[in-house]
Amino acid sequence: MVSITDHDNIEAPMLLRVVPEARRVPVSVEWTVPYNDATSHLGVHNLPSGGAESIMQRLRKFTLRPVSHNNDQKLTEVLEMLHENLDVLVVLNHPLWDLAGIGRERHQRTLRAMLCEQGEYLDALELSGIRSWEENQAVLHLSEACNQIVISGGDRHGCEPNAALNLSNAESFTEFVHEVRKERRSHILFMPQYDEPYALRVLQTLLEVIREYPDYSSGSRHWDERVFHPDHAGVIRPLSALWVRPPFYIRHFFSVVRLLEVAPVRRALRSALTRPQQTFPLRSTQEVAQ
Repeated sequence: MVSITDHDNIEAPMLLRVVPEARRVPVSVEWTVPYNDATSHLGVHNLPSGGAESIMQRLRKFTLRPVSHNNDQKLTEVLEMLHENLDVLVVLNHPLWDLAGIGRERHQRTLRAMLCEQGEYLDALELSGIRSWEENQAVLHLSEACNQIVISGGDRHGCEPNAALNLSNAESFTEFVHEVRKERRSHILFMPQYDEPYALRVLQTLLEVIREYPDYSSGSRHWDERVFHPDHAGVIRPLSALWVRPPFYIRHFFSVVRLLEVAPVRRALRSALTRPQQTFPLRSTQEVAQ
């Protein structure tokens, strides 16, 4: 079972549900939440399809509202609304990532305040398959301190399968939500690629982004047809419409990245960047293994 989230947008899962094979795909979103001077991402999974757009309007309204003295109360009201639906799962994604750039200590103080004030409406913290071992370990310590459960997440932007998975006997995503919310059970497995050097995985993702896909439909085969940027009038357009060809320095950089497709180069980089193997501690209430 896969729950797909875009930033503040449910268009992808809603379109997928039109396809018969994907009609059970959860309607989910990664919601941007301003809180004091920090910013957090909440994974909101399994929204009711009939009311998903009206819920999204409320989430977007909160995201766009300037931070004010009553924002905590407004956030509580929105989270209460989500929490009342027992089939919805709310996950604090990559909680230790300082998205607003306010500094590590300041971010952690704000995070702890948010967890104290809003924690009853959050169902889990995310262990991410794309964040570092050190950061995931700190999230585990945070979850223990806040009496929270942890759940797997991805945050990938390429073709790599998720490096962190939840193992479950649930036969539907709604059953899985109940397993996490009601039974407070979460069994996480980190896949072998998590042991790959992080820098190499990021470069591999970039390679997948810039690769040409001849089997794609016309208008999305080249990387600059799939990357968008506002033009002089502020209209979002594909990069291919904004230039005749990519600038030299971009072409040169991408030619270096494409060396990863050469096996000896990839082996050399892996050898140079490999770290000692790590293992997560096993815990009685929520198991984490690698």
